Amino acid sequence: MDEQHSPLFSVIIATYNRSWAIERAIESVFAQTERSWELIIVDDGSTDDTLVRIQPYVLAAQNVYVVVQANHGTGAARATGIRLARGEFITFLDSDDTYLPEHLAVRKQYIADYPTCDFFHGGVIVIGDRFVPDRFDPQRRIPIEECAVGGTFVIRRQVALQLGFAPLRYADDADFFDRARRAGIEPVYVPVPTYCYNRTSPDSLCTQLALSAYKTSSTSPSTYQ
Repeated sequence: MDEQHSPLFSVIIATYNRSWAIERAIESVFAQTERSWELIIVDDGSTDDTLVRIQPYVLAAQNVYVVVQANHGTGAARATGIRLARGEFITFLDSDDTYLPEHLAVRKQYIADYPTCDFFHGGVIVIGDRFVPDRFDPQRRIPIEECAVGGTFVIRRQVALQLGFAPLRYADDADFFDRARRAGIEPVYVPVPTYCYNRTSPDSLCTQLALSAYKTSSTSPSTYQ
């Protein structure tokens, strides 16, 4: 896709061993009422049949791309997607989550209403446990409403490239949010709940941290929120 015909949105799915959920996530992108998007799937070293399940979508659509890399975690996978993206705005979808059909259309309207804004966030429907480990004190649990949920981020591409996502395995989205604000970028909150955040996955990083009180080492295989 050349720059002249670049989409409004680049949707980035970072995934690791989520073959059981990846098709559901992809289908929710295909179901969007807003059609100006590309989908970049970053397989972060999966050892299951994730690539087999992704392949039909890549073959069926010219705006779906997949890249495979060694396992480095969510932040590094998102950073890879950002480097490959061509959309005016970068957004994300965790591989066990879904969008409601109007998700991108609602964000497009906010972009039109706030033309000078570079960063939008918010609008979550939580499926399952509403509490996650605090990144500063994993034994303390806080409501998701108090968190920066990376899946809801809509970031102007040049800003995303400038700030980058740190290669963290947990809370890379909160880290980005904090750095953006320190850089003088004030995110606009989108209250319309169209991002379905699935907290029922037993292998999610939040769930593992809640169970292990943050015993995950920096060298262990990554899983996704």
